[in-house]
Amino acid sequence: MPDLLIEEELIKKGHKFVAGIDEAGRGPLAGPVVAAAVILPIGYRSGVLNDSKKISPKVRESLYDQLTNPSSGVVWSFSVIGPEIIDDINILNATFRAMSQSALGLEKEPSFAIIDGNPVKGFPYPYQSIVKGDSRCLSIAAASVIAKVERDRLMMKYSEVYPRYGFDRHKGYGTKVHLNALETYGPCPIHRQSFAPVRQAQGLN
Repeated sequence: MPDLLIEEELIKKGHKFVAGIDEAGRGPLAGPVVAAAVILPIGYRSGVLNDSKKISPKVRESLYDQLTNPSSGVVWSFSVIGPEIIDDINILNATFRAMSQSALGLEKEPSFAIIDGNPVKGFPYPYQSIVKGDSRCLSIAAASVIAKVERDRLMMKYSEVYPRYGFDRHKGYGTKVHLNALETYGPCPIHRQSFAPVRQAQGLN
C-alpha cells in the first residue's frame, strides 16, 4: 500500500507543500486526458487509498468524496485537455499540459511535486518522477483517484450524448465493443482523430 514516506522526507528537507500528480486517460481512443494534483495534510492516513486501477469504482467514488470534502484538509485541483488539443499537440504533450495546469491550479503553491511515471517536460515546479508512484505515494494515489473519477464522470455524460459507442462501459478505451461501434458508425466528435484505430475507421492510413 502507498504511504507518505517520500512526502515526509521532502517536508523534512524544507518543502512545506508537496503535491502528488497523476493522470487518467492517456490510452483511450476518445475523450479527454485528465490530470490531478493533490497536497495531503501532514499525518494523513488511509487503509484503503491506493492506485485507482487497483480499487473498484464504488471505492473510488467513496474516496473521491472523502478527498474532496472541504473538512478533509486536502488541497486538490484537476485539469482537462480535450481531444482536439490531443490531436493538435499529441497525447504526450497534452498529458504534460494537463499535469502542469493541475499543479498551477492548486490553492496552495507547492514547492515540490512528485509525479507518477516519467519526467514531465515544462513542469512549472521542481519535481521528482516516480515509476509506479501511484502504488508508492499516498498523494499520487489520491491524485490518481481524483483524475480517474473526474474523467469517468465526463465519459458518463458523453455516453448520453453519443449513446451508440458505449462510453459508459469502456470510458473510451479500445475494447471490442468500442472498436465494433467505430467500424459501424465511424468516429464521433470526441474521438481522437490522430489515433490509429480512429483513422482506420475513417478509411485513412
